[in-house]
Amino acid sequence: MLKQGSRLDRYFEISKRGSTVGTEIRGGLATFFAMSYIVVLNPLILGGEDGAGNVLGGPAIAAATALVAGVLTIIMGAWAKHPFAMATGLGVNAFVAVTVATNENLTWPDVMGLVVLAGITMFILVLTGFRTAVFRAVPASLKTAIVVGIGFFIALLGFVNAGFVRRVPDAAGTTVPVELGSGGALLGWPTLVFAFGLILTIALMARKVRGAILIGILSSTVLAVIIENVASPGNQGAGVATGWSLVTPSMPQWGAPDLSLIGNFSLFGSFEKLGIIGASLLAFVILLSIFFDAMGTMVGLSTEAGSIDKDGNIPNVERVLLVDAAGAIAGGGASVSSNQLFVESGAGIGEGARTGFASIVTGLLFIAAMFLTPLIYLVPFEAVAPALVVVGYLMVTQVAKIDWSDIGLALPSFLTIALMPFTYSIANGLGAGFIAYVIIRTFQGRAREIHPVMWIVAAAFAVFFCVGPIEAALGLA
Repeated sequence: MLKQGSRLDRYFEISKRGSTVGTEIRGGLATFFAMSYIVVLNPLILGGEDGAGNVLGGPAIAAATALVAGVLTIIMGAWAKHPFAMATGLGVNAFVAVTVATNENLTWPDVMGLVVLAGITMFILVLTGFRTAVFRAVPASLKTAIVVGIGFFIALLGFVNAGFVRRVPDAAGTTVPVELGSGGALLGWPTLVFAFGLILTIALMARKVRGAILIGILSSTVLAVIIENVASPGNQGAGVATGWSLVTPSMPQWGAPDLSLIGNFSLFGSFEKLGIIGASLLAFVILLSIFFDAMGTMVGLSTEAGSIDKDGNIPNVERVLLVDAAGAIAGGGASVSSNQLFVESGAGIGEGARTGFASIVTGLLFIAAMFLTPLIYLVPFEAVAPALVVVGYLMVTQVAKIDWSDIGLALPSFLTIALMPFTYSIANGLGAGFIAYVIIRTFQGRAREIHPVMWIVAAAFAVFFCVGPIEAALGLA
């Protein structure tokens, strides 16, 4: 048992933040289980051919994904001292694979060089204080809207991952885009696992049971393993609509990690093939995505962890931002795309994690995952999705703090909240909210209240939203 005032306790301020070592370990485990799917999913997203017909290789992507996530998460915990975990960012990796890598003759090393350049640029912006200035320039109501929007977003992730909410298979686009279950009905054993986990977690939280979220994940995993061995529901990836969404509970064998992708990038190769304007535009889009996704996630997680003060400031915010910037450099340098703060860290925070010690636990598990894969392949999406839904609820409760009487704050807040889940992007919600805030305040005759940095950010997002026409004009993919 940790003694209050011990060196470990003083360094991480475990007692001061109202936590214990046991709680931090549980939180670290919950976060790992909630986000470990990235080691399976990232190879699927980045597994296609580049513009020259080359592939990175699934095993190598998986190993590098786990290694980079583990190292960065440990640094985040040990240096920045927050319960934030890092891994390859979803959205950025899809943009890299679908939009950037498909440019003719562009190779994966060229593509990852753009990610590294975006990370270096962001690192400089943090060192100059610009990124911190942006964070402090955002009005309090918009910061709260970011928390609420991420809450809805993370809950939607949970519902979709569990198959509780699904895309409607309508090629003609004549119906609403999503529906309940499959064909409007909840079918399949995996859905039962999700429902069981959600009900159990809610019941345990209502009874104020310690470890409710982790107990829910572990109990659902046990049920999933039993169902897989008895009923074998199949997998959606194999065409079984009512099967497991991605991970089929199984126990693979040990395997030596393939780290051949480390350092396999070309810093300026894309400029030679696309030209300065084309390559710079792609790097700019990558930069904006990772810049604002991280800021929104940081605000949401800090608020939920209770580490943000009444003025909206976060302890060691510069360190958090520096590690996040390093994540883009490290992710690109390892050919796994930019690494960033993961909203699934909320699962550990919901479990009670309040310090960087939880992140060290999560990071060590990621490093172990390079060698011992059962922890990843044993836990299906359906078992961790209830945790995301519950954490989403906890974050959405902040909505009452928004000033709904002032349309200059209320409408931008609404757009931020709505567009994060509806567009499946934190950055899109931020951009719409920031632009709306600047426009409305201007038409209200209150332009002087707008922080100068907000003008810059709104203009940058305007360019961000116009990237499609700009790319078309330049002849880019």
